[in-house]
Amino acid sequence: MTRRILNDPDSHIMELPDFLTEYADPAIRHRLPALLPVGSLDATLAGLPDSGRHGHSPENVAKLKALGDQILRGPKWYAALGAFNSKERGAVLDALGIQRQVIFSSFAAATLFACQDREVRYGGVRAFNRAMMAFVADEPRLVATGILVFDDPERSAAELDRALAEGVRMFMLPSDAPGRSPGHRAHDPIWARLAEARASFVLHVGSSKLSIDPEWMIDGFPNRKTARGGAEVVGSKDMTCIFHSAERFLSVLILDGVLDRFPSLRGGCIELGAGWVPAMRRRLDHIVDIWSKPEPHLREMQRRPSEQIDDQVRFTPYPFEDVGELIRQSNDRLFMFSTDYPHAEGGRDPIGRFDASIAGYSEPTKARFFTENFQKSGAGLRFSLCSELPIFHRNQQFATHRLGHTHL
Repeated sequence: MTRRILNDPDSHIMELPDFLTEYADPAIRHRLPALLPVGSLDATLAGLPDSGRHGHSPENVAKLKALGDQILRGPKWYAALGAFNSKERGAVLDALGIQRQVIFSSFAAATLFACQDREVRYGGVRAFNRAMMAFVADEPRLVATGILVFDDPERSAAELDRALAEGVRMFMLPSDAPGRSPGHRAHDPIWARLAEARASFVLHVGSSKLSIDPEWMIDGFPNRKTARGGAEVVGSKDMTCIFHSAERFLSVLILDGVLDRFPSLRGGCIELGAGWVPAMRRRLDHIVDIWSKPEPHLREMQRRPSEQIDDQVRFTPYPFEDVGELIRQSNDRLFMFSTDYPHAEGGRDPIGRFDASIAGYSEPTKARFFTENFQKSGAGLRFSLCSELPIFHRNQQFATHRLGHTHL
């Protein structure tokens, strides 16, 4: 297998219990939702590697580094190298030849998206974005994914400005309607700010609830086992519809004209698979063709929906999906390699499996999948923009938010 330069648009931090509270404003800190239980982790930090919140011992770091490019076959979750320590994460990037890696949360984003208290929700968003930027501050190859909510458009625009000023250039969104369509004109200032800043919006596992509704699990066989329930582990029925909310969000966004109005806006659908993407492209083109007579605003589009998607949105297939077939049904501009490290769902050999699925394609197509489509998605632009903010200055920014807080 050819050794490739890789860009990875999907990896995770395994948050510690004080991930949000450490960076929260004092007035909201005590009201933020707890991040426990987190797998086998509890408030005593039992279940962490041998050096506790600092990561692995030097001996264990050396042992894991010795796995080299087989590091993805090593421990997962909190036991993985660099699971919550960005200095350790650098060794993983070295081992795999990854030049850029995007960091998502594992638990905190979904917890905040589910919060019904608007003050807590916005206070949590601010703390979350600070915490993510602090995690990547000392490793320039890492990209922090912040979060953004749309409940109050004016307040959301202000929080977006704050996060952009702190260096965030990717924002995970909830994929449910915030009391109105995501394409509502009240949101245009937000989309405009993202486009102007060359920042990206992202839909990801956790943008909506993971699970299929409980009634679908009642099958008359009470002793049957399901995989659902663990740390982000979904069951077979959940997997059938895990992408539905994202597909609906993106489709409505296009039909409301957002991508057409803001052609420099970039977005991604991450860890939601990609088998649904070719059908969505075709379906949206058919919808515009057929419904443009009773809905004449659809005739105002400057580009067909499929062209908007090709120009502005990127997707990460699951390792078990046939990327070659997806390219045949659409094109090679849409899809990106990813690892999902350190989550188990990414598999133990995603590089090999993806390489095999596009073995018959040209080297330029392979380069697009493993490297270039990420750069054109907007994520790669974060570095040219944020590199202007010195690391020491970023650390000073985030250190001010830790004052007065006691670590667990």
